[in-house]
Amino acid sequence: MRVDAPPVPDDALDAGLAAFLAHLAVEKHASPHTLDAYRRDLDALRDWAAARGESAWSGLDALALRAFVADEHARGLSPPSVQRRLSACRALFRWLLKHGVLALDPTAGLRGPKAPRKLPQVLDADEMGQLVEVPQEAPLGLRDRAMMELFYSSGLRVSELCALRWADLDLAGGEVRVLGKGRKTRIVPVGRHAREALAAWATAATPAPGAAVFPGRDGGPITPRAVQKRVRELAMRQGVWKRVHPHLLRHSFASHVLESSGDLRGVQELLGHTNIATTQIYTHLDFQHLAKVYDGAHPRAKRKP
Repeated sequence: MRVDAPPVPDDALDAGLAAFLAHLAVEKHASPHTLDAYRRDLDALRDWAAARGESAWSGLDALALRAFVADEHARGLSPPSVQRRLSACRALFRWLLKHGVLALDPTAGLRGPKAPRKLPQVLDADEMGQLVEVPQEAPLGLRDRAMMELFYSSGLRVSELCALRWADLDLAGGEVRVLGKGRKTRIVPVGRHAREALAAWATAATPAPGAAVFPGRDGGPITPRAVQKRVRELAMRQGVWKRVHPHLLRHSFASHVLESSGDLRGVQELLGHTNIATTQIYTHLDFQHLAKVYDGAHPRAKRKP
């Protein structure tokens, strides 16, 4: 159901949570996926508080939030999941504090369990070349080739690719206009191979400017789930025996651009990251690659046979 305006913040558990989620939907333009994630995490806190007799958010202090985090960890929730849950709690309490519902933020200074830093997997340049070169004469070959080339050329999120309309593409200028997270628009370059594949797909599809670039069976935009399934199928068909998914192509794009250019700010802009700290994970991948080269090439680093 569409919400026209967020309700006034409320201290009661259910009413306050509903108002906060409406704020995310209306004012922050959060996606349905983001809203579902916040709802799950904050439902857990609400249920935990209600089970202890609390009926209002102001009844939860820093000690209570520490107990909640400890209980979630003790029942087997992984450190990254606890951190995500705590992040949702922070967002809720800061919003309630801002609107005068709370006098203090009980999450201030609260830390979750430390999680080991997990670097994203990437495909190397040869694997990417093997993956994107989908035979265009195969059934749906023109569409699939255009889709894979655009993923790798421009580092799009799967949601961004699904939402693309032909009017968003400037093939002559080599650009695509993307509506990213928080409904923020960015302009991303489109490489030569992707432009050629998209032009071939456009010739075959003869679409209207407002039509979806990659339509689904009903004629509307293809769904993210359908793209994920197709990417897995294409990887197996092309002989890439890794767990390939759309976000892996985005990781590979970012890693390869950073490896070639060394321009972290540029990669941040291309990916549409608000915070450069999100992009910095690719510097770790780049260093990992350089360390492997060093270990294999430097005379004092080579292992004895």
